[in-house]
Amino acid sequence: MAAPKPVRKMGFDRLRIFTGNANPDLAREICLNLNCPVSEASVKTFMDGEIHIQILENVRGADVFVVQPTCTPVERHLMELLLMIDALKRASADRITAVLPYYGYARQDRKDKPRVPISAKLIASLLETAGATRILALDLHAAPIQGFFDIPVDHLFATPVMIEYWSDLNFDELTVVSPDAGGVERARAFAKRLNAPLAIIDKRREEANVAEVMHIIGDVEGRNCLIVDDIIDTGGTLVKAAEALLGKSAVSVSACATHGVLSGPSIERIEASELREVVLTNSIPLRENARACSRIKVLSVAPLLAKAIESIHEETSVSTLFI
Repeated sequence: MAAPKPVRKMGFDRLRIFTGNANPDLAREICLNLNCPVSEASVKTFMDGEIHIQILENVRGADVFVVQPTCTPVERHLMELLLMIDALKRASADRITAVLPYYGYARQDRKDKPRVPISAKLIASLLETAGATRILALDLHAAPIQGFFDIPVDHLFATPVMIEYWSDLNFDELTVVSPDAGGVERARAFAKRLNAPLAIIDKRREEANVAEVMHIIGDVEGRNCLIVDDIIDTGGTLVKAAEALLGKSAVSVSACATHGVLSGPSIERIEASELREVVLTNSIPLRENARACSRIKVLSVAPLLAKAIESIHEETSVSTLFI
C-alpha cells in the first residue's frame, strides 16, 4: 500500500500523540500523515495482570492526543486508555484529547430492559474522571452518546472515506440498503451522496425461538445493493440480509461498515456467503483470518483523523469533516 500523503508539515513543539496496544499501527499512520513522531510511553503488564503505564517524555503544557480504540480485549484496552490519561494529567499536560476510533460499550446506550446499565454513559464518566478534556470519536453507534459527556466531543464519520471508494466503482443501478430501521439516517446520507435510491430491511421475530423474518421496503429487483452499517460483529444479520435481498432478485449485494468487530464465526460466515464485497476501515485492527479473507477490503481512516487532530490542535474548524 502506498504511503499516505502528509496533511502538511506542522509544528509539533506542543503536540504529542500517544497510543496504547489497541491499534498502534493506526496511531503511526496518523503521525505519518502529520509528519510528527509517535510519543513514547511504556505500557507493560505485571505478573498478576495489572497494567503499568509510564510516560517517557515531557508533556508539561502539551496538547496531547491518545489514540486508543476500546476494542477486544475491551477491558484491557479501556484500562490502558484510562491509566494513560491519568498519567498525562498528573504530568501536567495542558489538554488531553481521547481519540476513540471505536467506542466500546456504545451499544448499551439506554435502559431498554429492567435492571440493566447504561454502559455508554458509564464509559463517558470514566473518561472524564480519568482526566480527558476532549473526545474525538469516529462513528458512534448512536449520535446521542455525545450528550453523555460534559466535555467537548468531535464526532466524525467515515462516510467521506467510504463514499470516495464506492463512487470510483461506478456501480450501475445501485440501491443503498439500511439493515434496520435504526440505521436509516446513515444509509440515507450514503444514498444522497451516491445519487442512489434507498431501501430498508424490516427485521421481525414473529415468536420466540423462531428465526427473524426480513421484509424489504423498497425496490431491489435487478439492482446492485449496498448494505450500509456502522458495526459488523458476528456477521449473522448481514448474511441474512444479503440472502433476503438476493431472494428479492437483487443482482449483487455488497456491504460496508466503519467498525469490523468480526467476532465469533463472522469471517467464516462472510466467506461462505454470497456477498460480493465487505468494506471496512482500520478503526479496529483486523484478525489475521480477516485480513486473509478475499471478500474483505480495508480502507484507512488515518488521514481523516489526522486532519481532525490538526484542526483541534490549531484551533480551527472541524465542521468541514462532518458529514
